[in-house]
Formats: sequence, C-alpha cells, structure tokens
Amino acid sequence: MVDIVTAARALGLSRTYAYELAKRGEFPCKVIRIGTSYRVPTAHLLSLLGLEVPAVSAKKE
Repeated sequence: MVDIVTAARALGLSRTYAYELAKRGEFPCKVIRIGTSYRVPTAHLLSLLGLEVPAVSAKKE
C-alpha cells in the first residue's frame, strides 16, 4: 500500500484534490481509510496506470 499523496503524484493529481476525491469516494482507484489516513493498494494503482502487477511467488525451502 502507498499513501494517498504518493498515489496522487503517480496520477498527476495535487495533494488537495486527491484528498477531496477520496472524501467524496471519487478517487480513480480503490482507497482504504485507516483511522484518519488514506491508503491506496499498490496493485490497484499499478493497474490503473497500465503497469503489470508483480507476481508473488512462494519460496520453496
């Protein structure tokens, strides 16, 4: 997860506008509110940006 400011930068949005969108439920990708802060799942952000989500592989011992 990344904070909403980092996600906003990646999307070319200002910090203030990103918070406004999140409060209205209109941020362009999934936002999770944790207490007073907002977090954006990295996979959702990468998908919105058209980037491949890295696969998680199980480590064999």
